Amino acid sequence: MNQPDPQRPPVAVPEEELIDVKDLLLQVWRIWPYILLSLGITLTLAYLIIRYSVPVYQVSSKFFVKEKEGSLTGIFESAGLGSMGAEEMALGNQIIILKSRPIAEAALDRLNFDVEYLLEGVFKRSELYGNTPIAVEVDWAHPQLSNGLIRIQWSDRQSFRLTYVDTDYTQAFPDSESRKPLADPASPSQTYRFGDWVELPMNRFRLALTSPDTKGELLIRLRDRQSLLGHYTGEDLSITPMDMQSTILELTLKTETPAKGRDYLNTLQEVYLENELQEKNTMATNTIDFIDAQLVVLSDSLLYIENRLENFRSNNATYDISSEGSAIFEQLKALETELAQQQFKRSYYQQLQRYLQREDYTQIVVPSGLGIEDPILSTLIENLLELQAEKSMHASVLTEIAPPVREVNLKIADMNRSILELLENVDQNAQLLIRDLEERIGRIESTFGSLPQTEQNLLRIQREFALNEELYTFLLERRAEAAITRASNTPSNKIIETALVNPNPISPKKALTFLIAIAAGILIPVAISLGRNYFNTKIKDAKELEKKSHVSLLTSINQSKEKGNLVVLEQPRSGVTEAFRSLRANLNFILPKEQSSVIMITSSISGEGKTFSSINLASVYALSGKKTLLIGCDLRKPKIFEDFGLKNKQGLSTYLSGQEPDTEAILQATAYEHLDIIASGPIPPNPAELLITDRFAQLLQQMRERYEVIILDTPPVGLVSESLDLLQLADACLFVVRYNYSQKVFIEHINALKKQQLLNKAYLIFNGVEKKAYRYGYGYGYGYGYGYYAEDAEEKKSWKKWLGKK
Repeated sequence: MNQPDPQRPPVAVPEEELIDVKDLLLQVWRIWPYILLSLGITLTLAYLIIRYSVPVYQVSSKFFVKEKEGSLTGIFESAGLGSMGAEEMALGNQIIILKSRPIAEAALDRLNFDVEYLLEGVFKRSELYGNTPIAVEVDWAHPQLSNGLIRIQWSDRQSFRLTYVDTDYTQAFPDSESRKPLADPASPSQTYRFGDWVELPMNRFRLALTSPDTKGELLIRLRDRQSLLGHYTGEDLSITPMDMQSTILELTLKTETPAKGRDYLNTLQEVYLENELQEKNTMATNTIDFIDAQLVVLSDSLLYIENRLENFRSNNATYDISSEGSAIFEQLKALETELAQQQFKRSYYQQLQRYLQREDYTQIVVPSGLGIEDPILSTLIENLLELQAEKSMHASVLTEIAPPVREVNLKIADMNRSILELLENVDQNAQLLIRDLEERIGRIESTFGSLPQTEQNLLRIQREFALNEELYTFLLERRAEAAITRASNTPSNKIIETALVNPNPISPKKALTFLIAIAAGILIPVAISLGRNYFNTKIKDAKELEKKSHVSLLTSINQSKEKGNLVVLEQPRSGVTEAFRSLRANLNFILPKEQSSVIMITSSISGEGKTFSSINLASVYALSGKKTLLIGCDLRKPKIFEDFGLKNKQGLSTYLSGQEPDTEAILQATAYEHLDIIASGPIPPNPAELLITDRFAQLLQQMRERYEVIILDTPPVGLVSESLDLLQLADACLFVVRYNYSQKVFIEHINALKKQQLLNKAYLIFNGVEKKAYRYGYGYGYGYGYGYYAEDAEEKKSWKKWLGKK
């Protein structure tokens, strides 16, 4: 009965397809007005951010740290760390010291950072530094309301008013540690005089007017020491080596006030150098203090012995001793001088031992500073003092349980034990030497009996005087050496480059901000558009429909502006009409020649334009001169008769049920030539069973003999089952898919039917495509925009009217 179907074989489409760049660009081009709008908004926001944000600048300086030489390096090498490890550790220690709170506090003591002066603008506040219209003196021995803005207003040169501006403040107390938050403090109502103390429960300060202006307004902020330390030792201050092979550090500070940051970095480096010099001078100062304490005692003893010697000579008229006595005197003088030095050493050893046992390392004197030549002991003590300095550095930023502090404590304890063990040995040696000297002196003193009694007494006094004088001179020499050492000490480290301000702010960065604004202005609408397309479940793209479907797409039909369904008959020059003409031409290549054709039109669900397509396809065939019959096979929802103004009392349901046996009774001629209709008829109780009877097949066979084209308007395939049974009676099945209405899952349903070989003669119609889809390439076929169809002409006319043209 039917000829072979010339339909092209379905093309297998992979599950995951590559992105079509052209389609992607078309999607982006479709939203170009929104992109322009988005760019305008983001660029405006970027300008406002740059214009009204407080810029942050970077201040930087370069500082040289001298490599440590001597004892500590040897300790690290013996521990297996190597010289590079020691150098890196020493450099890291200096970085920690530079960022430590004690150094920062010493720097802040020299700077007037406890009061900030701010000028309020329209959208931002800028800090005044150095040249301010008022000067504030704060009494930090009194509780102060800090870290919040206080407005100062004056209308004459005598008095002013103050107002608490912010809602959150910090109440700082004189001990510098106690702080508590305070919200919404009440502002005082009275006025205050310049130069007088402002006495409040929460504040005590006084103001001096330095500006010649008689009226003005300024904001001030009191900064307590803890908040300043937190700022200047926090993340805004960065200290890093400039190179892995050098010990030059770069100090950088982020600040909103460049001059303030420059002063802080310079002061910080100066304080560090002074602190280093003070640590260097500690040994020399301890040596001088120790010697001064000894000299006080010796000075009194020397003066007392000198008076005794003079009185003895005067009273006994004896000034010289004999040659024998002189020889004995010289021997005793040498031995007693050596004995005094050994006793002095032993006294130092005993004092050092007491310091070590008490773990008091602040007053320790290096033995070489006292003329005690013991290189091993000197090296150990120097190492101990360096470890103690390292512990102090760690303790400024870490607790006692921190691993670095615990490690240093272990090293100090080991060093302490080593020195104490060494002291026991040297003290025993000193005792042996002292006993030996005392025995030798005793043997020489036994020869005194051969000298006259007066000469013996004179010799004893002169011996005591010479011993004290020798020791006094020895200590004076050592004190002079220590004083010279202290005076000649200079810091090992030095400032390579004072602080410099980068004139370009690091925040906000203009180029980066505008670049981000441009990127955001483009990406946000594109992302929204692509996201909507990705998550959109409705079919809006004819190309996507054709790619994903295993059924061929015959044509796209644009959206009709007419209210009724008779577009082809009433608007013969419209784009919709031309689309149906294109559909008719495509069907001529598919349908059998030289015999009547039965075309079944269906859809997945109701509302996709199935009836609209049936009516207009039948109309376009009728206009071509072919005798056309339109049969309403949707027995559940009869519709066709209404559009043609016909009745539905007799129709397909009455014929199939046997109520009306005559086919002529159900045929209705329309007002249009070559077009007849068989309406659906009254709704039967069993529509599915009626359509699949032999009576309907016989009806179609009869109608083939009278009509050239028969159009079947069938129920939706996705909702009822009888449409699938009708497929074998039709020469072609047209599936209607509606733009922005049909779900994408319907494509899978059609593909499944195709896979089951139920749709071997099926084709797709993309119905209701909007004008913008044609404009941006989402539909194709006969669309808008060429000025050929009536609606195009009307659109151009409306544009001319809008532009004021005739």
